[in-house]
Amino acid sequence: MAGAEAFSSGPSRAAAGTAGAPAVLLCHGFTGSPQGLRGWAEDLAAAGVAVRLPRLPGHGTRWQEMARTGWADWLGALEAELEQLRAAGHRVVVGGLSMGGGLALRLAADHPADVAGLVLVNPAVRLEGVRMAALPLLDRLGLLGRPGRERTAPAVGGDVAKPGAVEVAYDRVPLTAAAELVRGLRGVQRDLPLVHQPLVLLRSAVDHVVPASSSALVLERVGSADVREEVLARSFHVATLDHDAPRISAATLELVGRL
Repeated sequence: MAGAEAFSSGPSRAAAGTAGAPAVLLCHGFTGSPQGLRGWAEDLAAAGVAVRLPRLPGHGTRWQEMARTGWADWLGALEAELEQLRAAGHRVVVGGLSMGGGLALRLAADHPADVAGLVLVNPAVRLEGVRMAALPLLDRLGLLGRPGRERTAPAVGGDVAKPGAVEVAYDRVPLTAAAELVRGLRGVQRDLPLVHQPLVLLRSAVDHVVPASSSALVLERVGSADVREEVLARSFHVATLDHDAPRISAATLELVGRL
């Protein structure tokens, strides 16, 4: 999809004498693409921070490809990026929008020595509704379709308040991938107490995609002692493309500076 390309800026290896130089690994959301976070990434790069914003497997192409990927693929792509940044000598802050926030928490819990801090924007950790909860079971029973005949739901992308702002995302949601998301997020919920890194959580006052209870759950259960919350009064779910986008970049640079 046009504009859905991955973004990378800054040296792949920390310059001599700057071991531990900062880098930020950014994670886009479910059915979205790097385009939704490109402005965030460009702001960080302009401030001299090394940035990696990969395109997750199955995203940014056709929703039919996404139906053939799952949580392990999405997490694995981010783990590979994190490993490269740490091998290059960087201290890494991980930021994510929506599902990207859930994946960022997963990285922090699984790789505590490699993740220095977190910036979460409307993180998807809890998705409410009986239908969502039932998806993994329906998938195991083979009721969500098969390759070439995948069942889908309406799109979830594009929840932006700012006029003219458009998110590059799929116009359908393959339900097999949604079942994978639910399964992955259940593990994130369980392991929130394992997250101890400094954390900044920015949530929109009005979000039509992820319930407010998701951010509340993160703030309640993480083991981090250094936790800051900001409410974005002028943005919807895809706040990285919305009126409050500059606040997200500023909060990230502030955390990087403190670390």
